[in-house]
Amino acid sequence: MATINRRSVLAGIAAWTGSGPHARAKSRFIYKYGNNLPTSHPLNRRAREAADRIRKETAGELDIRIFPSNQLGGDTGMLNQLRAGAIEFFTPSSLAIATLVPSAAINAVGFAFRDYNAVWAAMDGDLGGFIAAQIEKAGLHMMPRVWDNGFRQITTSRRPILSPADLAGVKIRVPVSQIPISLFRTLGGTPTGMQFSEVYTALQTHIVDGQENPLPIIDTAKLYEVQTYVSQTNHIWDGYLFVANGAAWYRLPKDMRKIAESAFNELCMAQRADIAALNVSVRAALSARHMTFVDPDPAPFKKKLIERGFYRQWRERFGDVAWRHLERYVGRLA
Repeated sequence: MATINRRSVLAGIAAWTGSGPHARAKSRFIYKYGNNLPTSHPLNRRAREAADRIRKETAGELDIRIFPSNQLGGDTGMLNQLRAGAIEFFTPSSLAIATLVPSAAINAVGFAFRDYNAVWAAMDGDLGGFIAAQIEKAGLHMMPRVWDNGFRQITTSRRPILSPADLAGVKIRVPVSQIPISLFRTLGGTPTGMQFSEVYTALQTHIVDGQENPLPIIDTAKLYEVQTYVSQTNHIWDGYLFVANGAAWYRLPKDMRKIAESAFNELCMAQRADIAALNVSVRAALSARHMTFVDPDPAPFKKKLIERGFYRQWRERFGDVAWRHLERYVGRLA
């Protein structure tokens, strides 16, 4: 994986938004793409490659300009802008878009996926197709391939989380989505929904004691500066859905849509490989930054979820059709 140093990131800021000296002055379609990740994250690096390819293969007719690092606002704000057509592309996590399309969060059912084999079988299969169809009904368009965010882990400042009992009294930040709030409340924690752009400061000022995110996010967002422990619970797998404003997407000529979708899907596969490599290396990197890792047994967490009716509740919310799509890949949950 290529190294991106601070100098190259700073020097390239103008290029990310298409405002540098080599930006094309005349394009038939100039579309904005916003996300909440640093430029160094694999999603942004691969999305940049996709945008460059699309610009080249459309002879400059489609110019996608990337706005990373919450430049256009938090997840809720960008989702609203996407729906209004103020931006044309956005990569929300399934948890973020669930505020608009509740069934999109079906992949985030706690302790459902055992490993990546089950994840990609589901998301590249019927479960992903089901989510895409629901998003289409909301006036948006989802690319067929889901980009990887990763399995989510818990970080805390005071003590590691080895069992559900360790969550008692812990104020933990979660995305603004009902399913992680329900998950941590059921496990005995005190979850607080919060935009990702606010997380570092909330941890620094002890508004919350901990948070949960995949390891690459913990690293690129420098959460090691304000957290001590990483509990590798793998409690949720989460992905980034590459979503377009429906009207803007179908405004593009068919051949242009084909070029764009092909580039996004191909670079998505490269991004998945990037995250797989990071998952191997980033634990060592975070340990070197004095974070302490623990590996809890997931069985007590899942047992508590079953006993307290978590799976029964979410099956009722998602509906039998969505739940059957999920259990086809993860087995019977409860």
